[in-house]
Amino acid sequence: MKPSSAISVKRTQRDYTLGFKLAVVSQVEKGELTYKQAQEHYGIQGRSTVLTWLRKHGRLDWTLPTEHSLMSKSKETRAQKIKRLEKQVSNLEMKNMIYGDMVELLKNEYGIDLEKKYLAERSGLPKKKAR
Repeated sequence: MKPSSAISVKRTQRDYTLGFKLAVVSQVEKGELTYKQAQEHYGIQGRSTVLTWLRKHGRLDWTLPTEHSLMSKSKETRAQKIKRLEKQVSNLEMKNMIYGDMVELLKNEYGIDLEKKYLAERSGLPKKKAR
C-alpha cells in the first residue's frame, strides 16, 4: 500500500462557478468573513482572486480610497468629528489668507495680476458704460 499523502492541486479561476463566486462575495460583503479568511476557508490559492470577485460581482463602491469611506469614520464620535472639521476649516482659512497675501505681493512688487478678470473682459464682450 502507498502511504496517503495530501496532493495539492492548483486550481484556476475557471474552476469556480459563478454561484460559488457570488456566495463568497456575499459572505465577505456581509462581514461574515474577511477576504483572506474566505481564501483560507475555501482553499482559494490566488492572492487577489477574491478581491477581483468583489470588484466584479460585489455591490460595494470601489472607486473611493478606503481612507475616505464611511467605514473608517464610523468610530468617530460627534465631538471628535466637530473638532476635526473645525481644524480643517481653520487650516483652510489660513491657506486662503496666505494665498491672498501672495497674490497681493505679486501684484504690488512684481506687477503680476493673478486676480480673476470679469467675465466680459475675458470673453471679449464690450464693457457697459457707467452712466
